[in-house]
Amino acid sequence: MKIDITLGEIYNFLGTNDGENPLGRGKKFRLLDHTGDLGVLVYGEDLEELFANAGEVFFDIITDLRRVRETTERTIRIESSNLEDLMVNWLGELLYFHDVDGLLFKSFSIDEIGDGTMKARARGEVFQEERHVIKTEIKAVTYHQLQVKKATGRWRARIIFDL
Repeated sequence: MKIDITLGEIYNFLGTNDGENPLGRGKKFRLLDHTGDLGVLVYGEDLEELFANAGEVFFDIITDLRRVRETTERTIRIESSNLEDLMVNWLGELLYFHDVDGLLFKSFSIDEIGDGTMKARARGEVFQEERHVIKTEIKAVTYHQLQVKKATGRWRARIIFDL
């Protein structure tokens, strides 16, 4: 008996519904087409990597990270009732530092995560008009279609940003 099936059909069956590899192997993130907003799928081998990659994609959307130096560091502590809230609060805190202090972060270390709490360090520098370009302004991190889950041994988050 011969079964004719494509990889895209297998991936759809596994729950991505978009023909993409649900594990995101070899990827930190993937941009999603979303009307009026910008969506991303973020991947990580563990929660620490997932949240660090979410911070990286957040600022990769905003600016060219190759131009950002790591001259300042902020420690961020967050408490939330579940992983989805933790993700929104994490990215919301990064947005706050960007909007209020003009910071552009490039790298992230998640020191602790679990039981509704997170402690992380973000490294980057203050925006400098002569060196940095703002590609996209993010207004907010939304709960629309938000998802943080472990599938097939790897963590994945779907996040929609209001532009």
